[in-house]
Amino acid sequence: MRILGIESSCDETGVALVDASGSATPRLLGHALHSQIEMHQAYGGVVPELASRDHIRRVLPLTDAVLAQAGLPLRAVDAIAYTRGPGLAGALLVGSGVACALGFALGKPVIGVHHLEGHLLSPFLSADPPEFPFVALLVSGGHSQLMRVDGVGRYELLGETIDDAAGEAFDKSAKLLGLPYPGGPALSRLAQQGDAQAYKFPRPLLHSGDLDFSFAGLKTAVLTQVKRLAHAHPDGPATLHLADPLSAQQKADVAASVQAAIVEVLVKKAFMAIRRTGLRRLVVAGGVGANALLREQLGAACAQAGVRVHYPELHLCTDNGAMIALAGGMRAQAGLAAVDAAEAGGYPFDVKPRWPLADLRLPSALTG
Repeated sequence: MRILGIESSCDETGVALVDASGSATPRLLGHALHSQIEMHQAYGGVVPELASRDHIRRVLPLTDAVLAQAGLPLRAVDAIAYTRGPGLAGALLVGSGVACALGFALGKPVIGVHHLEGHLLSPFLSADPPEFPFVALLVSGGHSQLMRVDGVGRYELLGETIDDAAGEAFDKSAKLLGLPYPGGPALSRLAQQGDAQAYKFPRPLLHSGDLDFSFAGLKTAVLTQVKRLAHAHPDGPATLHLADPLSAQQKADVAASVQAAIVEVLVKKAFMAIRRTGLRRLVVAGGVGANALLREQLGAACAQAGVRVHYPELHLCTDNGAMIALAGGMRAQAGLAAVDAAEAGGYPFDVKPRWPLADLRLPSALTG
């Protein structure tokens, strides 16, 4: 069973093809990705309307490229998976529309995939795939969650952010330092030149006793520190040029200190989840999972505790079509996706911009 996957939830257009024959982990046959970073840089963040229009331009050429990589014609596709949510409504509708149109034209089923489920399962495409059950740390620009994962579609929410996610803390702190979009990776690069002990930023909810996260207070602490360094009044207005008076070393020290605070919270909460569940396997997924310091500290802590840790390949940490095709394939293998479009009432041209992973219900991602 060959499944074409389409990702269009935000600012990356991704298409991929996997072979989900039999019971083995789906095998990647080809994938292509277009990032809109350069287009959005002029605005300092993602512009939803521009993102949607660019998805329209990119998705079909990327599909042709993937099929060429795989050496297969479009008619060889057995099902089309697409990101149903969460994400930007207009951007999601592009992927949904293309998937349903292809499904109708080919007479093939479509599978609506949860974006976070794609991230959660993406390490199965790595050279060191995990085994169920495991604890998953999902960390991205919009999500910070800890899940217990017992199988495909069998997810228990252990903890989540109550305000800003880890990725948002990276991005907003980067903006306060005047760093270009995308802020998180820029801050991490700058942090390599800084002293992580220079400023003592708070570690929110580190000793709360639960598995929830909170990074809004950290962002406020960074704002206060940057204003102090810039000789601005702590209650004055924040602007993108606020950090201009800071020296290069001050900016690097702030970046390193911010990163250290975020990573410490993520590592300690992840190990708290490991202890409470009694599981000995950890999966880290999402864009923040590419952070070098997070990987270094988690790797060291896991090695000391005898816990296996798994990551997606670096090029699959950000949004991509491979994780959507994989999730669609694994759901189909587990009998959790409709095998005939008629079972879902035809081709449901709908999306879920807000869709908590905890609300993902069995037996099908097409219903609900």
